[in-house]
Amino acid sequence: MSSVGIIANPFSSMDIRRLVAYASTMGSYHKIGIVRRVLSALNWVGVDEILIMPDRDNLGRRAMADIRRHELRCRVSIIDIPITNEAEDSVRAARLMRKQGVDCIVTIGGDGTNRVVAHTCGRIPIMPISTGTNNTFPFMVEGTTAGMAAGIIARGIVNQDRCVAATKKLNIIKNGRLVDLALIDTVVLDQQFIGAKAIWDLSQVKEVITTQCHPSYIGMASIGGSFYPITADDDKGLYLRLGKDNMRVSAAIAPGVIREVGIEEYRVLSLNERVEVTTDKLALLALDGEREIEIHPQDRVEIELCRDGPRVVKIKETLEEATKKGFFINSEASTL
Repeated sequence: MSSVGIIANPFSSMDIRRLVAYASTMGSYHKIGIVRRVLSALNWVGVDEILIMPDRDNLGRRAMADIRRHELRCRVSIIDIPITNEAEDSVRAARLMRKQGVDCIVTIGGDGTNRVVAHTCGRIPIMPISTGTNNTFPFMVEGTTAGMAAGIIARGIVNQDRCVAATKKLNIIKNGRLVDLALIDTVVLDQQFIGAKAIWDLSQVKEVITTQCHPSYIGMASIGGSFYPITADDDKGLYLRLGKDNMRVSAAIAPGVIREVGIEEYRVLSLNERVEVTTDKLALLALDGEREIEIHPQDRVEIELCRDGPRVVKIKETLEEATKKGFFINSEASTL
């Protein structure tokens, strides 16, 4: 029996960058529309069961209510977990979906949403739909197309070796123990209090470690991309130390905000290479744009580049492979 999980974050696109930059806000109604279109597409593909994470805005329930019951051939339900209105909701949802054996998880959120899902989704392919701010990891894609691809993967219609890609990630190792991960970048901040999680003040940024970077990105990963682009497929990453004017680049560090940045040092990282982070006072690590971890002078912190991140559905390849197998052809249609 094929099944798909849906994790929609009601808080994505609502951080402080709406106040300090020119980021837009995506409200509940827009997200409900995305969930509705994903549900319709999964139902059309013929998935047997859909499990949805509960949330404070009832995105899943409201999307289900908008679809006429007689149109749904699959079983759709809201999973039973407590709602805390914290990232832990997505972690619990992914863990339960994995335990119940879903074949694919659709995430609706930003880099942060996908980062926390990556903690517990294991080898389950994810179909990330962007509704966040920087939007480097998830795709800007129509919910219908994403739902079709997720359903095709879940039903086993195509070969996952060609249609699902293993992604890179950064392991955060503190005092010899793996404590967290990042999918796009880890930033060392000269700051002592977490406060608002989003980053917007470059004067506090000391170092940036990225799995991928490009001038088209928004956020810290755009800095390295301004002079040394690295794609998601490249088996390498990039380390930057900001500061002295050995080189200056311009980068879009937030929506509508382009700044000149001084690069003191940079180097290309190989897979499985580690970067040691040292500080002479309390500092913070931001993971995929959000302040998360305190580091003290006595801590030993290493950032390791790996290719064992979440497995991501390749939309174009999935739909093309399904086309080659005749999935979209009505068997009753006459041959041209």
